[in-house]
Amino acid sequence: MNACLARAERGPGRLFRLSREIHVGWAVPWLAVHLWPFSGLAQITSHSQGLHGYISFGIEKLPPEGAYTAGMGFYAAVWPLIDQPLAGFQIGLPSSWILPDNADNKHTPLCPEGTRARRWTARGPTWSSVFQTIEGGLGYWAGNHFRYGPPKFSMNGTPQCYDYEIGSPGWSFFYSNEALPDDRLGIAQLSNRLLIPPDGLPFQGHPNGEFLGYTWMSLPFTEPTADDPPTGEQSWTCFLSAANFKGPIAYFIPETWSKIAKLFNEPFLYGRGLDARPGIMGGGAMEINTVPRFDSTDAQGVTYTKLPKLQWPVDADGRAYLVQDVTYYSKAALYDDFKAWRDGGPPCSGRFGHKGAFQPKLNTRTTRYDMAGQEIAGVERVFNTRVFEGNVWGLQWFTNDICPAGQFPQYFKHVGNQRVVVAPTEVPPETGLHTQTFKLASPGPPYTSPNRGAWTHPGPAQGPFTARLADGSVVTYYWYRFVDQPSFQQYKWSPEKKARLQALVEQLHAAWPIDREYMPPPTRGRLVALDPALIVTPPPGLDVGYVPIVTRQEKAPSGETIP
Repeated sequence: MNACLARAERGPGRLFRLSREIHVGWAVPWLAVHLWPFSGLAQITSHSQGLHGYISFGIEKLPPEGAYTAGMGFYAAVWPLIDQPLAGFQIGLPSSWILPDNADNKHTPLCPEGTRARRWTARGPTWSSVFQTIEGGLGYWAGNHFRYGPPKFSMNGTPQCYDYEIGSPGWSFFYSNEALPDDRLGIAQLSNRLLIPPDGLPFQGHPNGEFLGYTWMSLPFTEPTADDPPTGEQSWTCFLSAANFKGPIAYFIPETWSKIAKLFNEPFLYGRGLDARPGIMGGGAMEINTVPRFDSTDAQGVTYTKLPKLQWPVDADGRAYLVQDVTYYSKAALYDDFKAWRDGGPPCSGRFGHKGAFQPKLNTRTTRYDMAGQEIAGVERVFNTRVFEGNVWGLQWFTNDICPAGQFPQYFKHVGNQRVVVAPTEVPPETGLHTQTFKLASPGPPYTSPNRGAWTHPGPAQGPFTARLADGSVVTYYWYRFVDQPSFQQYKWSPEKKARLQALVEQLHAAWPIDREYMPPPTRGRLVALDPALIVTPPPGLDVGYVPIVTRQEKAPSGETIP
C-alpha cells in the first residue's frame, strides 16, 4: 500500500485538518474529504449528496378547447436561499419545464442511438420526457463562476437529448468556460437594452421575497420551411417582468429543435420538436440537486449529519409565498397578432391578451426528501407545501422545536435506512458538527468566445464595451446587427429571409419599450430589480436592429468598485 501525508493545518472549531491518500480496501465514500477533530473522538466526513427532492406544485387539467399550449409564465419569489455563496451547491428556485407534445407517439424512440439520454432506459420506450426541453429559471447552479449571495436568472434548453444544453446566446448551461461550437448555438439575443451574461442575470441589492415575472411565449419570427430538415415557425421567446426591465430578452431559433432529425438521419423526428409541436407545460418546482453535507459519529457510534442553513422569506404566520399568477396561453394571447404584424398587418403591442389566457387552480403535495438515496423523515413536522388564498403556492411553517420559521432543518440522525430530523440540541458536542463550516465558493475562470467563425464573420458593428456587474464580474460585449449575431451564422438563409427578419426586429425595437406591461402585473407583492449594470443604451446610429452580445465574462480586477 502507498500512503503519503499532506500538509496539515488548524481549522475552524480547533479541527485538525489532515488529508491522506485513500488506501485500497478502505470503506470510504467517493469524493469524501476526511476531517479529524483535534480531540480525536470523532471523524467528520464531507460529502456532496446532502439533500435531494422536488418541492413542487401542480395544476388542474387544462381545458382542451382553449389549446393553451403556446405559452406559460408566472411570478416567482427571489431571495437568498443561503447566507453565503457555497461551493458545490445547486438548488433551483421555482421554475418550469416545457416539452414538445408527442403524445401521439406510443412506441418509437425520439432519442436516436448515440445520444446521451438514449442510455437512460427508464425513459423508454419513447424517451419523450428527455427528447427536448426548455428549463432554467431562477436558482443557484454548481457551475456558476461568479456567486454573490442572491440567486440568478438563466435560460436553458436541451435540443438534442441532453447531448448539450444552451443557456445564453453564446454558452452552454454553465458546463464550459468556452462558448458553444458555432453549430450548437441556439439562442438569439432579442433585446437591445439588456445584457445576457453566460453566468446568469444578477439582481440589484438584497432581494428578500420580491417577485420576478417570466414567461415563455411561442412567437412566429420566421415562416415555416420545407427545407431539409423541415422547420416550424415557433420561436420560444423569454419575457421578463422586473421593476426596471420588462419585455422579451431572447428566443430559441426554430432550427435549434429541428436539426436533430437531419443530424441523425431520422425522418421520424421531422416535425416533432419544439419548433413545430404544441408545448407541454405542467406545474413547477424547486429542484434540489446538489447540497454539501457533513457526517460525524458520536461516542456511541451513532452518525449525525449537518446541512447548510437554507432559508425562505416568511411572514408573521410562517408563510412563504413563492409562486403566483400562474398563467397558460393559447395563440390568441399574442401569437396571432404577432404573426399578422410579421406579415404586414398593424403593429402588435406585445401585451399578452386576456382572450388567450387561462389561470388553472394550483395543487401541491408533501415533498419526499432523500440524502444519498436514504429517505429523510420528519421534515413535514417543520413545514409543508401549501396553496394559499388567491391561488398562491408556497410553504407553511409549523410551531416546532427543530428550527425557526423560514428555515430547513440542518441536523439529522441516522436511524436504520432513514435520516431523521433532529434539533441542534440533540446533536452530541463531540461530533464537532456545530462548529463545522462549509466551503465557500471562489470565482471561476473567465467565460471566453473565439476570435473566429460566427463571432467574427460578418462580425460586430461596434465594440468592445464593458460593464461591471453586482456579482463581482466584468462582461465584455459588442453591438451586432441582429441577423449578424453568431447564433444565426450556421444557417444558409437567403438574403430575403434575413432582410424580413431584420426588418421585423427593427420594428419591434422601435415599438416595444422596456417599461411597458407585457405580462399582466403581479396581483400581490413588489417586483425585484435586475442589476442596473445589465441595462444598456444602444450607441448613436444603432438604436434599432442591433443587439449587445456578450463575448467574455471574468472576475473584476481586485480593488475595482462594483456598482
